[in-house]
Amino acid sequence: MTKKKSRTNAPATPENVHSEPLKLTQFAHGGGCGCKIAPNVLEQILAKTVPAIVPKQLLVGIETSDDAAVYQLNTDQALVATTDFFMPIVDDPFDFGCIAATNALSDVYAMGGVPLLALAIVGMPVNKLPLATIKRILEGGESICAKAGIPIAGGHTIDSLEPIYGLVAIGLVHPDNLKRNSGARPGDKLILGKGLGVGFYSAALKKGLLSTSHYTAMIASTTQLNTPGRALACLAGVHAMTDVTGFGLLGHLVEICKASRVSAVIDYAALPLLADALDYAEKGCITGASDRNWASYGDYVAEATTKHLTGLEQALLTDPQTSGGLLIACAPEVVTEVLSVFLQEGFDQATVIGELSAGKTQVSVLKSETGTG
Repeated sequence: MTKKKSRTNAPATPENVHSEPLKLTQFAHGGGCGCKIAPNVLEQILAKTVPAIVPKQLLVGIETSDDAAVYQLNTDQALVATTDFFMPIVDDPFDFGCIAATNALSDVYAMGGVPLLALAIVGMPVNKLPLATIKRILEGGESICAKAGIPIAGGHTIDSLEPIYGLVAIGLVHPDNLKRNSGARPGDKLILGKGLGVGFYSAALKKGLLSTSHYTAMIASTTQLNTPGRALACLAGVHAMTDVTGFGLLGHLVEICKASRVSAVIDYAALPLLADALDYAEKGCITGASDRNWASYGDYVAEATTKHLTGLEQALLTDPQTSGGLLIACAPEVVTEVLSVFLQEGFDQATVIGELSAGKTQVSVLKSETGTG
């Protein structure tokens, strides 16, 4: 009779049981708006892309790299359409869903529009993530849309190698109140609505260095809907708007300058920051997207100031902002009113960071004599 062999090599626990909490970010090679294709690569991809049909009702297309497409329906209404999605920037599924949805809706507000409805974009490794985790991601997105007063009216799902979530966001704007990135004028003041440093925070989180209080601050910033865009769109003195996301402050400011054919000056000391963001950067918590952004936009920084910028200062200018703040170009006489709108809607870090002037596309950075980093 053959003896039965003992199964001494059998696993003590089932393979699908996790001994440690599941981390969403471990399934993604990048996270948040830092996942974007490098700007210079994207420019090459789109260089020969010419729409086959350009109806007169298409008020905004791809011509100036604006935040959303805008199609005029009638004399009083134009449709704002955009989409945004990315891989996890945080491990908590509900927080990830909230951040992704807030970021997607921001493009509607940046055009001066009001969200109308959304469609979900969902790609998940269904054999690796518990269904409860995927459900929590969707619930996070739904909670933000509920705050915006809109439904998620449908969407599309696929089985993917990495977790992906976002929205198609649809909104409405009066054609007279539409704010492009191409309307800035010489003499305009630049106002930024949120603090910078989300990329530094996210890098610190991946390294296990981000404190609990700073994680809370990061979630508060990245899930704050850019609702001031609705009221700012009605101010004649507001000439241009965009939101600062994956290409960093420098990249999105350069897009305004290129589209509007103006030059910009930034007061480095005036830049609003998330608490201790630079401390994390000094510890090496800088994303790879920051370097890619500098490679794409660094040449637009005035040579006279480039040589005086430290590596840390360059990193801040190009730090990718997931669900970042609105960047406004407005006439000096409405600055107080613009800041008041931000403050009334809970954006207490909104501040003037610079101004625009006539000239070639260029960004100069002013620093104090004692330096800033």
